Amino acid sequence: MYTLLGYVRYRRGRLAEAEDFVRNGLEIANRIGQDNPAQWYAVGTLVETLLARGNLAEAQKVARDYRLGEGFPQAIVYPDPQTVFGRLLLAQGRVDEAERQLTEAGRRLDLRGTRNPSWSSWQLDLALAQATHDTGLARATAEEAVARARAFGAASIIGQALRVQAATVEPAQAAVLLEEAVAHLEQSPAACEFAHALVDHGTVLQTMGDPHRAAQQLYRGMEVATACGADTLTDRARGLLAAAGLRPRRLHTSEQDTLTVAEAEAARHAALGLDNAAIGKEMRMDPAVVGELLSAVFTKLGTNRTGLGRALGM
Repeated sequence: MYTLLGYVRYRRGRLAEAEDFVRNGLEIANRIGQDNPAQWYAVGTLVETLLARGNLAEAQKVARDYRLGEGFPQAIVYPDPQTVFGRLLLAQGRVDEAERQLTEAGRRLDLRGTRNPSWSSWQLDLALAQATHDTGLARATAEEAVARARAFGAASIIGQALRVQAATVEPAQAAVLLEEAVAHLEQSPAACEFAHALVDHGTVLQTMGDPHRAAQQLYRGMEVATACGADTLTDRARGLLAAAGLRPRRLHTSEQDTLTVAEAEAARHAALGLDNAAIGKEMRMDPAVVGELLSAVFTKLGTNRTGLGRALGM
C-alpha cells in the first residue's frame, strides 16, 4: 500500500512525498524476504523517484544495496526492473550498457505483448541513449514510441514521447514538438514531465533567438519543477535564465492541494465540458491563462478533464 501511494505521488510529481511513502513500503517488503515482487516494485519506484529528483548518488546506492542489475525477476513486475536499471545506467553516462539493457528489456516486453509506453518507458530511454551517437536511429526509435503513445491515447505519455522525440531532431522541429508536448502535458497530472517539457521548450526557444517566449517557458518550468521537488531541473532552468541575464522571480508554488478561487471556477467550467476559449469568455481572461489554471488543477487533483467531475463531486 505504501509503495502504491508513493508511485501515485511519483506520477503526480510529488517527489518528496513519493520518496517517503516508497521507503516505508520498501521497509515492509524487506520483512517478507529478498527478491519478492513487493520488494522489486518498491526498489524500482524508489530508484525512478530519486532519479526524477536528481539524486543520482542515492539512486546508485539503492541499486547497489538491492543488487539491481545482477538479475531480474521472471515474474512481471512494475516498473520493469531492467528498464529502471537501463535508465540508471543512462543517468550515469554508461550509454553502451544502458542501450544493451534497454534493448533487451524492450525485446522481452514486446514478446509478452507489453507495448504500452505507460507501462514501460524503455523505448523512450533507448532513444535518448541512441541520440548521443546516432541521431537517425534515435529518431526512428522515438517516432515509433510516439506512435505507440498516440495509440494508447493518454495525454501524459503522448507528451512525454513528444519531448523525447524533440531531442532527436533539429531545433526548429524540436520547438514544434515541444509546444505540442507542453499542450498535452498541461492537460495531465504528470507535473514533472510537464516541467521537463516546459524547460526543454524554453531551452530550444532560447537557442532559436526567441528570448521572451523562452523566459516564459523557463519561468513556468522552474516553478513546476520546484513544486515537484525536481531539484536538478529547477537548477537547470535557473541557470538558463541567469545565462540570459534574467533574475529568477520569486516562485509561486504551494505544497497544498487546495484549489484557489480561480482554479476552482475554471475546474467547474471544464467539468461541464467547456473548452479553454469558452472558459476564458466566462471568466474574462485569456485562454492561455485558463490553460495554466487548469494545469495546476490537474496536478493538484491528480486527474485530467475526464475525471474532473468526479474529483469535484459534481
